Amino acid sequence: MKTEILKLLKENDGYISGQELCERFGVSRTAIWKVIQNLEEEGYKIEAVRNKGYHFIDSCDIMTKTEIESCIRGKLGRVVEYHDAIDSTNIRAKRLAEDGALSGTLVVSDCQKAGRGRRGREWVSPSGTNVFMSLILRPDILPGSASMLTLVAALAVHEGILRETGLETSIKWPNDIVAGGKKLCGILTEMSAELEGIHYVVVGIGINVNMEGFPEEVSSVATSLYLELGEKVRRSSLIASILEAFEGFYEEFISQGDLSGLISVYNSCMINAGREVRILDHAGDYTGKAIGINEKGELLVEMQSGEVKHVISGEVSVRGLYGYV
Repeated sequence: MKTEILKLLKENDGYISGQELCERFGVSRTAIWKVIQNLEEEGYKIEAVRNKGYHFIDSCDIMTKTEIESCIRGKLGRVVEYHDAIDSTNIRAKRLAEDGALSGTLVVSDCQKAGRGRRGREWVSPSGTNVFMSLILRPDILPGSASMLTLVAALAVHEGILRETGLETSIKWPNDIVAGGKKLCGILTEMSAELEGIHYVVVGIGINVNMEGFPEEVSSVATSLYLELGEKVRRSSLIASILEAFEGFYEEFISQGDLSGLISVYNSCMINAGREVRILDHAGDYTGKAIGINEKGELLVEMQSGEVKHVISGEVSVRGLYGYV
């Protein structure tokens, strides 16, 4: 009831009477008043006027299960598990998936204590500033296609940030979100599968949202939405925008069985496209020009000889000739 009341208040430009809320939810005025009081204690500004009812005024950057659920607009994220602190949202999401959690279930935490980035690197995770979320999916695709979901997630984060803040970001293949030439977001996709099919996929997303600074060792390559925009961003609303964008890209991906329907939009967002890049390969580094992705999400790199190499995500690292991008 709390989530539904909050959503009604947010969606209504005027006042909602206490009597209307009582009738809608089949509870007493006292019960409604207690919910409003609880919302105010969490930081919401709600005006109460006699003979008019309740009117939602504003909220700060609130991160709670109720707030996140009240922002959700699509099918994904209808079930939310929220934590003030956790070891890792991916670890928790995998446990839930093993226990039968539905596809679309979302795990969110205000703080992570054991977050991991690509190749097992630690992800700096202070409380009260960033987004740490993991989405459980059960796609009917072959295990070999699951890695493409990382690129789908990158598109969703790019689009969600644009919708929520107006900030134009770029994608550094395969899944880093970049702003001002610095990393803004990391995505980690993990899977449980057998040869013939996928049990579940967990897509973990960590976004630097309201960080005001970074340790010296990463300040040259890391940024946040706050540093790029000069203002704070409401994280729960950002999460909802990303999920809404993810749903559209995910449906296109599932309908095609690959990224063929998303190649043009991905390439238009990719910061590497048309640039000389350095491929860090265990078999030997080489350079070439990145010309986009194919339907499998592989990076196409044109060599000086004219040969086009297909670079597989997860097997190599890609860098610009003179730095991160």
